[in-house]
Amino acid sequence: MARALFINGGSEGHINPTIGVVRELVSRGEEVVYFCAEAYRARMEKAGAAVRTFDGQRFIQAFVSGGRSYLLERINGLLLTADVIIPSVLEQIEGERFDYVIHDSMFGCGRMLARLLELPSISSCTSFAQTEASFDRLMQASFATVPADIATPIQERYDSLTAMAKEKYGADIRSPYEAFCNPAPLTIVYTTREFQPGGDAFGRTYKFVGPSISSRFAQAGFDLSAIEGKSPIYVSLGTVFNQAVEFYQRCFEAFGNTEHTVVMSVGERTAIADLGEIPGNFIVSNYVPQPDVLQAAKLFLTHGGMNSAHEGLYYGVPLIVIPQGADQPIVAAQVAKTGAGMRLQMEGLTARQLREAAELVLSDAAYKNAAAAIGESFRRSGGYRQAANEILEFGNTARS
Repeated sequence: MARALFINGGSEGHINPTIGVVRELVSRGEEVVYFCAEAYRARMEKAGAAVRTFDGQRFIQAFVSGGRSYLLERINGLLLTADVIIPSVLEQIEGERFDYVIHDSMFGCGRMLARLLELPSISSCTSFAQTEASFDRLMQASFATVPADIATPIQERYDSLTAMAKEKYGADIRSPYEAFCNPAPLTIVYTTREFQPGGDAFGRTYKFVGPSISSRFAQAGFDLSAIEGKSPIYVSLGTVFNQAVEFYQRCFEAFGNTEHTVVMSVGERTAIADLGEIPGNFIVSNYVPQPDVLQAAKLFLTHGGMNSAHEGLYYGVPLIVIPQGADQPIVAAQVAKTGAGMRLQMEGLTARQLREAAELVLSDAAYKNAAAAIGESFRRSGGYRQAANEILEFGNTARS
């Protein structure tokens, strides 16, 4: 039995794909020690991991303090989390032995820890993967029109933070790509090479295992019998960009009192009472067991987070993607490119546009057929079981 140290500082979208991977590794005899914020303790313990936590609030504060307007500011934020994470992890694992480290691909502290501990490392990539060339183009585009009086202090801070990381932790960060994408000898990517933009550009160290869809040990509170046999439209903006009362009200206007049953998830930070009168054909909840609802749904209106888009397509549900930020515009573009859905812009979006888009996707079988074909390819790819296969093979090779 080998011991894996799993370091994940991410949000729901970074945590949830790893649940099945951890459960599968544990079922095959691996011992997994999983570091995350306290909010994710229960689900990872139920997956079989020995969970240890760091201060999630301090982590978020450090990350946000780097700045949010430019990509290099976000990289600075990731570097600022080192002083929150690394001392905490090292203290909690003192005297323990591990065989390898798995770290989130957008969480540089994991890669730093792997080097500090001199352990083989595996990157867990829950977004689309990036080659160094594609990332460099993204960096150049993000700074192309930024005035020097803004760009220079951001660059100087990056230089200072990388120097500090080398001095304190021995981390030789040679480029923003290394700081943000954290390349490793093995990278597990939770999509297929076909759905990945420029998938042919990635070498054999990148293993495209497909979406990792597994039970999330969901909380109680949603009555699935209410949608039995009804093929609902499902609406969700995910767990981060979901405070959108006006958008939810537009959905009421677009689909209220129609023949459609509509399930709407508004997240924990939106008070349902603030939405006003809810049409009788709507089921509105702060929490919805998304995979269960998607298995019954005929259409998914989504922000286009990787997890949400993957889950919808995994079950063959066509999508209307309304990206809010992060990598969601890229996801939306891929969905449209494959013909499995269409993209709308949140800015200026009207109830009429929502209704007409839904009518088009539901009436044109091409969208459903494309989503079904992608779903079949996702299910064939292996998901968390294939991820575990790749991790175990890598671990065995590293120890031999």
